[in-house]
Amino acid sequence: MSQRILIVLTSHDQLGDTGNPTGFWLEELAAPYYVFQRAGAELTLASPAGGQPPLDPASDSEDGQTDDTRRFKQDSDAQAALSATHRLAEMNADDFDAVFYPGGHGPLWDLAGDDDSRRLIEAFIAQGKPVASVCHAPIVLANARNADGEPLVKGREVTGFTNGEEDAVGLTEVVPHLVEDTLKQQGGEYAKAEDFAPFVRVDGQLITGQNPPSSAPTAEALMAWF
Repeated sequence: MSQRILIVLTSHDQLGDTGNPTGFWLEELAAPYYVFQRAGAELTLASPAGGQPPLDPASDSEDGQTDDTRRFKQDSDAQAALSATHRLAEMNADDFDAVFYPGGHGPLWDLAGDDDSRRLIEAFIAQGKPVASVCHAPIVLANARNADGEPLVKGREVTGFTNGEEDAVGLTEVVPHLVEDTLKQQGGEYAKAEDFAPFVRVDGQLITGQNPPSSAPTAEALMAWF
């Protein structure tokens, strides 16, 4: 039986008050999408607002292209699914075997404090199902709680976009949350590799990846979980 995976994307399209656009990071959707597809998984895309989620144009630059991103942009089925994401509020953990959150800076604004996302994550954990996120998306774990009411990440091995990586892209003073600091503040056992090197941590049901190059390895770790 194929795994049913829910992919949750941001609906936020403004990079603070800079006037610049943001959204989800293309590689962090495209690479996992094909890892999951090759494994025979059944994919459902959702976002807080539903419909077409905003793509961070920086992730669609020539420098950011990979075989997966080029394939994704030419994939009519993938584009159709992306243009019509389901509303996050209508998603139910009972209907899926796992949830995966791609990053980009968008999630720092909307998914970081989204109650529907938090409830969904807590339900996946309560049902013994894995929750995976990469790059900026581990911020979605910050408000989630375990059955005892403690922060979900407390005492758990996690990673995510580093303070050094945020400095490198020049957005430390723009973002509302630094992923590394936030996970540490919630009691997470945060670890990292060198900036922009692939790095994944698996702690029970929690699977986290550090940055865009960690996208496919994070997805592979999720599929290996089953």
